[in-house]
Amino acid sequence: MNNNLFPISKEGWSYIGYSVALFLVLGFFDLEFLQFFSFLLILFFLYVFRNPEREMPAFEKGGVVSPVDGRVTDIHEDTKTTQITLESNYLDVSVLRVPIGSVISEIKEQKGASLSKNSLKSKFLNEQLNISFEDSQKRVVNVSHVVNLNFLGVLHYLINSQKVIQGSRYGVMLKGTTVVSIPKNSKVNVQIGSEIKACESVIAYLS
Repeated sequence: MNNNLFPISKEGWSYIGYSVALFLVLGFFDLEFLQFFSFLLILFFLYVFRNPEREMPAFEKGGVVSPVDGRVTDIHEDTKTTQITLESNYLDVSVLRVPIGSVISEIKEQKGASLSKNSLKSKFLNEQLNISFEDSQKRVVNVSHVVNLNFLGVLHYLINSQKVIQGSRYGVMLKGTTVVSIPKNSKVNVQIGSEIKACESVIAYLS
């Protein structure tokens, strides 16, 4: 896995580089007003692509850490799973992190649009990434990312059958919805409205 340790995610380097080049060109032509906005653009990209180190807290065996920064907006049960919905925006750290120590059993990608989540078509047309993490006890945690008004999409470094370490980085999503599906007999450790951080917040315990 490409576990980027730089303070800025590599996915943002080109955006920052182009913004710096624009800043210099505008300065060369003494276009100070436009140069100011290009400087703000540099700050924006530095912020949204920040890549801080995270440390997992001590927790009981079977803990599932959040794959994203954001807020819990829904908790729903069906016949087999409990689904925890997490919303992330541009103010949140965009780095995605592995929820459990596991093997990647399935990856499904859908390239597409980046419509507002309020659009009826967004669920079907927006870019999506679905990953199944299977631990040593054959328990599966499914993570589904759907972008929302996101100029980058959702990027990842995973391959099928890859062994991954809990809390390690596996991709980037600037803004979107993440649904974490866990076995129904698991214990949910968050509630609607909870603020969560990737790697640091334990959102559930697998039974």
